[in-house]
Amino acid sequence: MSEELPDGWIWTTLERLLAAEPRAITDGPFGSNLKSSHYTDTGAQVLRLQNVGDGAFRDERAYISLDHYEGLKAHNVQAGDLILASLGEELPRVALVPDLDVPAIVKADVIRARLHPEVNSKWVLYALQAPATRAVAMSKIKGVGRPRLGLGEIRKLPIPLPPLAEQLRIVEVLEDRLSRLDAANHYVVRIRQSTASFDNARRRELLGPWLSSARKLETLLASPLINGRSVPTDDDGFPVLRLTAIKNRVLDLSARKGGAWLKEDATPFLVERGDFMVSRGNGSLRLVGRGALAVDDPDPVAFPDTMIRVRPNPHVIDPEFLAFVWDSRTVRRQIEATARTTAGIYKVNQSILAALNIPVPPLDVQARIVEAALDHFAGIKRLMGVTGMAQERSKYLRRSLLAEAFAGKLVPQDPADEPAVELLKRIEAERDSQPKTTRARKSATSKKIITPPKTTIVPAGIQEELAL
Repeated sequence: MSEELPDGWIWTTLERLLAAEPRAITDGPFGSNLKSSHYTDTGAQVLRLQNVGDGAFRDERAYISLDHYEGLKAHNVQAGDLILASLGEELPRVALVPDLDVPAIVKADVIRARLHPEVNSKWVLYALQAPATRAVAMSKIKGVGRPRLGLGEIRKLPIPLPPLAEQLRIVEVLEDRLSRLDAANHYVVRIRQSTASFDNARRRELLGPWLSSARKLETLLASPLINGRSVPTDDDGFPVLRLTAIKNRVLDLSARKGGAWLKEDATPFLVERGDFMVSRGNGSLRLVGRGALAVDDPDPVAFPDTMIRVRPNPHVIDPEFLAFVWDSRTVRRQIEATARTTAGIYKVNQSILAALNIPVPPLDVQARIVEAALDHFAGIKRLMGVTGMAQERSKYLRRSLLAEAFAGKLVPQDPADEPAVELLKRIEAERDSQPKTTRARKSATSKKIITPPKTTIVPAGIQEELAL
């Protein structure tokens, strides 16, 4: 992306584009002001990290009472506001708030930004997703285990600002082209979803004759269920798995970190081949209680308190068969029906897992089912790989399109458009005319030189590799 902007454009910051009103940008309430005990089934909506998609609003519901909302109205949200995630691996993640049917506030770790009415909200939405702005944001992130972009840094995020009329023209073209990309991407998603449906159908076909031969999980174990242990990070300490090790049915033994403990302390929590590790909690009911199998003899590594170890008795149930049946609707329905929720986090415990009814055919039948399942999964993996590459290509095209738009190359400029600096002057003048309460340091109204962000655009024809 060129460091030069077209005539009439100016580099500015998110802060300078905010509405001329108190608390035009704010984060959510902290501490005792909003606790898990405050959540209700109806009332005012609480917008959380789960609501902030990457450019799209996610309709995840959580509520507090209207009475409690009255005391937190300083954090309120309206249709047309932007909400930004301040916590996550890739920031800023931003969404435009739609019309809501109830009052709403943001929770901690979510920033609400209310833009000036003369600034196009969709322009800023897309600008915050542009490669250049995202590169600046990523350079400002603090923390490793919980990457965070603070409110102060979010205020300073650079925005290339064209004249308002040009903002509207660019957004119109952007939305047309992005909608085509989204349509293609949705088609790929449907293929992947149909693959999941086929996966479920194949499981029913293989397991159907044995659903009546169910036993409690606790009767199928070589040793009792056990939770892992939470230990602080120590790069030189004995290794412990990360929760991300549970994915795609097979335990990723490379997803580990050093823990502040000795091997003798970790011994009761060592992972062995054939162990099946289950996730204790997740913000999504669909993902809570998912599991993964240790299919190889691992280098010494322990498991954390975010997992429950299921060690099956191989004389009763084949560990690979358990891994196969675990993702069946028969087992998933039981998990999702019994999972408990606290503050929007779904959890399972040892008692819930022990009581699960698991179909258990004879061992020779289990072996045949596992063999058929492995052939099935190989085909699924190939198809998912192809569709995954298509999704990565779509992401690359989206980034390229945004980079082109915010370099002023998407539509022609019109010299009759009012320069963006005049818009900034009006916003600043309106802000200065407000009652003088506590306020941020005044920004210059002249065409202030802001160091533009730098980014690297992948040349055309180069496709990023999808991590499978």
